[in-house]
Amino acid sequence: MSVTSISSESLDRLKSVVGPAGFIDDDAEMSGYLRDERKFYNGKTPLVLRPASATEVSAIVGICAAAGIGIVPQGGNTGLCGGSVPDESGSQILISLSRMNRIRDVDPVNYTITAEAGCVLADIQSAAREADRLFPLSLAAEGSCQIGGNLSTNAGGTQVLRYGNARDLVLGLEVVLPGGEIWNGLKRLRKDNTGYDLKQLFLGAEGTLGVITAAVLKLYPLPRETCTAMIAFRDAASATALLAGLREASGDAVTSFEYIHRQCLDLVFRHLQGFQDPFDHRYEHYALVELAASRTEAGLDEVLQSACAGGLESGELLDAVLASSESQRGQLWGLREAIPEAQKHAGVCIKHDVSVPVSRVPEFLEKGTRLLNESMPEAPVIAFGHVGDGNIHFNLQQPEGDDPDAFLGQAPRITKMIHDLAVGMEGSFSAEHGIGRLKRDDLYGYKSGIDLELMRALKNAIDPKGIMNPGKVI
Repeated sequence: MSVTSISSESLDRLKSVVGPAGFIDDDAEMSGYLRDERKFYNGKTPLVLRPASATEVSAIVGICAAAGIGIVPQGGNTGLCGGSVPDESGSQILISLSRMNRIRDVDPVNYTITAEAGCVLADIQSAAREADRLFPLSLAAEGSCQIGGNLSTNAGGTQVLRYGNARDLVLGLEVVLPGGEIWNGLKRLRKDNTGYDLKQLFLGAEGTLGVITAAVLKLYPLPRETCTAMIAFRDAASATALLAGLREASGDAVTSFEYIHRQCLDLVFRHLQGFQDPFDHRYEHYALVELAASRTEAGLDEVLQSACAGGLESGELLDAVLASSESQRGQLWGLREAIPEAQKHAGVCIKHDVSVPVSRVPEFLEKGTRLLNESMPEAPVIAFGHVGDGNIHFNLQQPEGDDPDAFLGQAPRITKMIHDLAVGMEGSFSAEHGIGRLKRDDLYGYKSGIDLELMRALKNAIDPKGIMNPGKVI
């Protein structure tokens, strides 16, 4: 892009598209849109636009394309890689999709829901429940993140094991292309074998190829029976062994299998109020396990109890707490969901969002912990995550009393060690949080030349002027 500043004429034209209610140009009011969730990046823009329709998005993009103005699409701004905020140049405009928050259609017979990009994830879940259906995408930020951002980053969450990532939950998309054209791919079909699957180009592209404005999403039967337990294991290998056995014994009814190391629980109990240990003794390795079925009397309790009994007899399981009520289930999930918040209270953190094959998770945890303990023995290793799909949030916490800036100064060295380990074990350095700005150098370091060549070819073909979310991903 050659534009270094945006003319007043262009700004006036952009404002006229959305009207007085659809733009923000006051610095104080814009500030919340310009800083990322982790406060790594604080961008600049002369204008935040809040269009109310795909037609308005189309007009905005058309003006920007003609003038060579960079466009940064933004959902709930809950991403962790800096992909949803502009850079510091002030030469990009930000499009917030928050006003585009209508549920356009719910079709319980077809098991689909059509939602605009600005719909908050929790609102889509609620609309599905009102139709006696389930939209299974679930993550910690679901009360504020928006579905357009979820799809643009291919969000994961706690139920990927059963239902897949965000891209697996999409049947159709509506997208505004870099020239301003609206591509209407809002098909509700499960079979459409007519050439390239174009929607997949935009899922996980982080707004670098177009602006997602609406989506047709898959629904599922609402669970009628749920069984939840917190289980303490002898070691991580015992956890993955139980997972494999449970999937077979339950008819693949396992929806979540969340690994939690004891250091995580210690953080929660130390820094947050209202939580208590569900066990009488301390253990090192835990998993939060949940099974669900769309019919009552599915026998899930018996399946889980039998698996736990066998594990206790073999010595692989050390203890287990099965939730006996919805309240107790909420308490167990509360512990898992409180870990990121507890990390914030404990100080700064060097975070890694990696994945390896499920069968190699125990090996990764062992080798990764040893590497970090040898490198920074005073810093706690905070390991937790979606072991059911091989995704571990493998973090190093600032030691108590350490200087935060000095600790974060070690991040490049520490991160390279962990990313090298994950990629060397047939894994990925970014499992569910995307690339954004934060991991762009890692992409070039770990992707093959052919991968990068294909990605550049797509970018150049679809966005030849390079106006879509410049400086992100590629």
